[in-house]
Amino acid sequence: MIGKGNLWRATACNSTETPMLDSDLTVDLAIVGGGFTGNAAALEAARRGATVAMFEAKTIGHGGSGRNVGLVNAGLWLPPEQVIEQMGAKAGQRLMGFLADAPARVWALIQNHGIDCEAKRNGTLHLAHSPAGQRDLARRHRQGRAMGWPVALLDASETARRTGSTAFHGALFDPRAGTIQPLSYVMGIARAATAAGAHLHEGSRVSHIRRHQGTWHLTVNGHHVRAANLLLATNAYFDGIEMGFQPRIVAVSYFQIATAPMPQAMRDRILRRGEGCWDTHTVMSSFRTDAAGRFIIGGIGNLEGPGRDIHLGWARRKLKQTFPELADLPFEYDWRGRIAMTSDHIPKLVRFGPDALAAFGYSGRGIGPGTTFGTLAAVALLENDDTVLPVMPVDAHDERLTTLREAYYESGAILTHAVAARG
Repeated sequence: MIGKGNLWRATACNSTETPMLDSDLTVDLAIVGGGFTGNAAALEAARRGATVAMFEAKTIGHGGSGRNVGLVNAGLWLPPEQVIEQMGAKAGQRLMGFLADAPARVWALIQNHGIDCEAKRNGTLHLAHSPAGQRDLARRHRQGRAMGWPVALLDASETARRTGSTAFHGALFDPRAGTIQPLSYVMGIARAATAAGAHLHEGSRVSHIRRHQGTWHLTVNGHHVRAANLLLATNAYFDGIEMGFQPRIVAVSYFQIATAPMPQAMRDRILRRGEGCWDTHTVMSSFRTDAAGRFIIGGIGNLEGPGRDIHLGWARRKLKQTFPELADLPFEYDWRGRIAMTSDHIPKLVRFGPDALAAFGYSGRGIGPGTTFGTLAAVALLENDDTVLPVMPVDAHDERLTTLREAYYESGAILTHAVAARG
């Protein structure tokens, strides 16, 4: 059923020369992982004149960055008061300040480097699926306005006008945000990093990392890489490097399904401004369109597992309920990625050794935080200055019962989608 795979892979542009590593190398900064974080770090390091090499086991954007919904959001998934409650006022406000500015950093990179990635800076809509959802958005609106954010609370009629659907009770609009083709964006950063002098290597799996005599030593495709500094940027796609450390996260699957392009009459009514959307359901859904007018629906769940048919059935029913005009529009593409969740939903920087950082745990908001954390991690490592970072590094981070919690998220999504599909 469906079978065309990842839409972003099918429509991506901005490819660059990224050969496999085939010789030994010595650099100022070695980066493991070719997504938003790794490529942003490579670009910033090269821009500062450092020698930098990035190693990606598969292809640029193979992991979550190339499977992302493509919403360039500001802030965190958590509301501001909860961030401050968990982190304290000073640390919480600092992190939220950096992430409030994250979309502006993304838009600046796109403009400065001429990245062709279907960028649409028309904001995002957090949609209330129920009266309780609208009350939650009102709280978020109040807290956001107290932070000085330019968010607006929309009523049901204005939400219907913007979305083309009467299914929602209101929305929280954030004009700082927008949508991109995420794989084209990360490939565009990679191209800019290469132009600045970074060495980017696809098909180059790091199998072993150790610290010896004040230097990091990496084994990559059987070759030896020496690095003064090291950034681990694998997020939810860490694949078992022998190094005595691994990011501790709960990997949650998130799938997306894209329809055939909508007829122009539908495009003029449904998400006509191109805002990216997600809703207030506990098992959330996302909605957006691409440049060709395809409607893309997303939800928690693994399309590559036993729940595939249930998730597909839910998506069809969800479209029928929310956007009846799209009920019979064929599905063309489907794919899924992994989200790196932490218990507190706060991104992490772990200093797992001298001159080394691991960045992970964006909890589904990879574009802005990944770009920001990667850029600033490169600065912190090269200049030995942690004060530039959005959060202070910790020596360790643990997550308990990760396998059980991952199974809980997937089984919960299957059950929720099964009930909804029958209801």
